[in-house]
Amino acid sequence: MRLNRPHETNPEGSTLINKLVFTASALAIAAAAPAQGHDAHKCIDDSCSMVSIFDMAQAPAGAAGSVDAVRLGSWGIDTAGMDKSIRPGDDFFGYVNGNWARTTQIPADRSSYGGFAVLRDLSEARVRQLVEGYKLGNPATDGDQAKVAALYQAFMNEAAIEALDTKPLQPKVAAIEAVKTKEEMARLMGGAMGGFGGTFFGTFVGDDSKNPDFYALYMGQSGLGLSDRELYLQEKFAPQKTRYQQYVAQTLGMAGWANADQAAAGIVALETRIAEAHWTRAESRDRDKTYNLMTVAELQAQSPGFPWTPFFDAAGVGTADRAIVAQNTAFPKLAKIFAETDLDTLKAWQAFHTVDDAAPLLSKRFVDANFEFRNKFLQGQPQQRDRWKRGVAFAENAMGEAIGRDYVGLYYPAESKAIMDKMVSDLRVAMRKRIEGLAWMSAPTKVEALKKLANFGLKIGHPDKWRDYQALEIRNGELFGNAERAASFEWDFRRGRIGQKVDEAEWGMTPQTVNAYYSPVKNEIVFPAAILQPPFFDPKADPAVNYGAIGGVIGHEISHGFDDQGRKSDGNGVLRDWWTAEDAAKFEAQAAKLGAQYEAYNFPTLPDMHINGRVAMGENIGDLGGVTLGLEAYRNLLAGKKAPVLGGFTGEQRFFLGWGQVWRTLWRDEALKQQIVNGPHSPGQIRAFAPLRNIDDWYKAFDIKPGDKLYIAPENRVRIW
Repeated sequence: MRLNRPHETNPEGSTLINKLVFTASALAIAAAAPAQGHDAHKCIDDSCSMVSIFDMAQAPAGAAGSVDAVRLGSWGIDTAGMDKSIRPGDDFFGYVNGNWARTTQIPADRSSYGGFAVLRDLSEARVRQLVEGYKLGNPATDGDQAKVAALYQAFMNEAAIEALDTKPLQPKVAAIEAVKTKEEMARLMGGAMGGFGGTFFGTFVGDDSKNPDFYALYMGQSGLGLSDRELYLQEKFAPQKTRYQQYVAQTLGMAGWANADQAAAGIVALETRIAEAHWTRAESRDRDKTYNLMTVAELQAQSPGFPWTPFFDAAGVGTADRAIVAQNTAFPKLAKIFAETDLDTLKAWQAFHTVDDAAPLLSKRFVDANFEFRNKFLQGQPQQRDRWKRGVAFAENAMGEAIGRDYVGLYYPAESKAIMDKMVSDLRVAMRKRIEGLAWMSAPTKVEALKKLANFGLKIGHPDKWRDYQALEIRNGELFGNAERAASFEWDFRRGRIGQKVDEAEWGMTPQTVNAYYSPVKNEIVFPAAILQPPFFDPKADPAVNYGAIGGVIGHEISHGFDDQGRKSDGNGVLRDWWTAEDAAKFEAQAAKLGAQYEAYNFPTLPDMHINGRVAMGENIGDLGGVTLGLEAYRNLLAGKKAPVLGGFTGEQRFFLGWGQVWRTLWRDEALKQQIVNGPHSPGQIRAFAPLRNIDDWYKAFDIKPGDKLYIAPENRVRIW
């Protein structure tokens, strides 16, 4: 099910229009789908989306869970979670979080757990309380709450879903079986933009990177059922590929498709060819290479063999005369693969993707099969999430801002915004000071960088203008129909914007999202209400901790405007080169050094896995910049005064503890492997210490010396912002 949201349109090179099913049981593919391209919004965490579609939090079965934020210690640090027997210079993650890591278990319905998950627990419990409190009425006349109630209660009616079993699928499978030509197959692919099914060519709408006042049609490579090309092509992922083929056969068999085993073998062979044609994740995040504006006629001429006209017409974008094509050299190859593949294989491929998309909304046998592969096998998650959690996710994906409007009325105190405004101002001052003092950057580039910083937009808490869901048709008791109508509503909304002025007031996340982001095309940083709580932000905590935690997050997002890809947009969000060649070369040299540091890290239980420095480059630069700016802002706050000692820690030590505590993370091996392959962020246990190794004051704060395992000689430390 493809349901576009502004933060997921990913207009600069996404692998596909995001494949967001309405429950988190297909989370792995939903979260990974945009990661092959350059993210339209650069987030502090891989859940760059609503809390409801990423790693939903655990709460006691049958209870809504606590809706009260939990403070950490008396001044912001959980000192009981530390392990002070560990030298900070040997293992800073262990020093800050060692006891917590030893005494914490990953919940059975999770593949990972940590600081973000704690807040997602809280947000989910609050949303559940809201959703279950909405009264079921007439969705057509009783407003948004009645629509949300209808969405949630239809999802929770397991008896009705079991009674239907495959009935919701039958018209779709029959339509695929009836296909006689490849033109008809292209129409099904186009129609999948606002519904269920697969496509070789993702089609989506977002701000034009070179004309950011207007929306444009974007296209990117697609067609894979596994999250990345490497899972098809690298021998070390052979078990995943084998198990995937078994899942494909199982899914087709449950849908009544003939010769399911043979069809599954053909599908995996087809997708392997598609994977060979795809750009790598590193290539797909290059914003210069993925901006390829061409007319529809030029696209048709460049990529013959695919019926473009029926595809565009079925997608509802037939009136568009041009598109920005991301992986442009992959398109002719994908079109050729389509032309050379027999129709029966294409039909089986489309049938599988349709059923796979729909599985979380169907009877238990489909849900279980989907979970066993997508979550248990690929992510190592032992237990399916409770039904109510998936129901909350379903409702949020369809009407997230309607729920968010009620959320902020209950859980967003005015004092939070006032303090955040001050902190953001402090971080901007710090960034300006850093730019002005850079020894490696020339005056002309500094002028442009300062212009960009001055133009940074800021959104905190929640939108000033809420999404209008009046035109969304929701019916009581119709789970599958509601899902289809919600997806169609969202796609119609997005495609109707092609060529229109950009809505600057729009948010890319709901207020209940535990995350933050920077948008290069809007040149703005955004902090939803739900992240403004411990361990990130506590108005009653020591300022040093807040500046290390939420201050580091603010600095991270500001730094995204100046990372290896964000730096390519100017202060107006226009993708253009405003750097001198000499300055760009100096920047790239430092970035390469940083990438090499991250690629050298080892994972004890996964000796053959390493971070891809090019894929994670933007986020790693963001972390380094975030800590650097947060520390600068904290020092400016002190204005030369000495910070008090609390709990035996100096102010600067507490600052670094605040950063390290944010990145409390535990992983199951399977999920960690997927994160390393698919995620643009380094795993949290690396983020807790990796940027600090390049900051001189961290060494001073904890007396870190040569011989300590994390020590880097001053001349080898990376100096960017």
